[in-house]
Amino acid sequence: MQVAYFSRFISLTPSLRRLSFSVAAAAGMDGDGSCKLVLCGKSSVENDTAKRLKSENVLKLPDDTPKVSLFLASEMENLVRDDDSFNLSLFMNSLSTSRFGRFFIWSPRLSSTHDVVSHNFAELPVGSVCVSDIQLKGRGRTKNVWESPKGCLMYSFTVEMEDGRIVPLIQYVVSLAVTEAVKDVCDKKGLPYIDVKIKWPNDLYLNGLKVGGILCTSTYRSRKFHVSVGVGLNVDNDQPTTCLNTVLKEISPAASILLRREDILAAFFHKFEKFFDLFIDQGFKSLEELYYRTWLHSGQRVIVEDKIEDQVVQNVVTIQGLTSSGYLLAIGDDYQMCELHPDGNSFDFFKGLVRRKI
Repeated sequence: MQVAYFSRFISLTPSLRRLSFSVAAAAGMDGDGSCKLVLCGKSSVENDTAKRLKSENVLKLPDDTPKVSLFLASEMENLVRDDDSFNLSLFMNSLSTSRFGRFFIWSPRLSSTHDVVSHNFAELPVGSVCVSDIQLKGRGRTKNVWESPKGCLMYSFTVEMEDGRIVPLIQYVVSLAVTEAVKDVCDKKGLPYIDVKIKWPNDLYLNGLKVGGILCTSTYRSRKFHVSVGVGLNVDNDQPTTCLNTVLKEISPAASILLRREDILAAFFHKFEKFFDLFIDQGFKSLEELYYRTWLHSGQRVIVEDKIEDQVVQNVVTIQGLTSSGYLLAIGDDYQMCELHPDGNSFDFFKGLVRRKI
């Protein structure tokens, strides 16, 4: 049963237009409301790709996108940047992957990183990532908007998969890689442990507050699934909820080192590449134990709705884990195992759950 995407996975078929790649003076670019994209890579191979994409003018964005200017990393002096801008050199020097994150697109201000990678999937190397300092139209589940202020780590990247039966589970691999990346950076920097948790299906929580989320969309072309993965993580922005560095300072007020977006992103791709290979070779079972240690729901009691004739009856079940299709596995007080489905009408997945006996 291949339905674990819920409403987060959608088909993308909007109208597109070619980008304009004129390089303007910094003053003109900063005042005209246009979108700037910087292309760079980990090695000469990815940097050659950046040069080709700029010269061939093949990238596309939605029609409502303002004028777009494309830059190579060597042309970044034409951009007005501040001390809080994403540090490309710091990220690349920290990156230690063979595929993911090696081709990089950065923008100081962008409507959606997801639009960049999803609309240009075929033109970009698999594993390409787009990061923006400020995101104007971040997307969440269904039509929800993800608030993306400065200090939030906002990125989207590409994954290619062949087995459609396991595509819905990729969101769980991503969630796990984010939480493990935060732990890894804290450990390497000698910082206090920050325990980011996973709220099924793809939200990230810290001390009871949402600090991140994952959005995955997919299309099917040439016998492969093109999956675009979007991640938002509150690293240094304490609004609208809280962020990693706010909690870090609460735990250790005298801490002189804070978490940086560049370090977390590099650690994420290191973890994700490892987890993704395990996932493809051995299935999600290879990651389940670690996943269950990280999520919020083992043993959680939830209310489900059963329709008996013309009446809706509520019953309580206990969550045991995940089914092979990515839904929640639960057991009732009658010891009947069941698979929990959201009703599709609630903002919170845990309201209005419907069960199917298995």
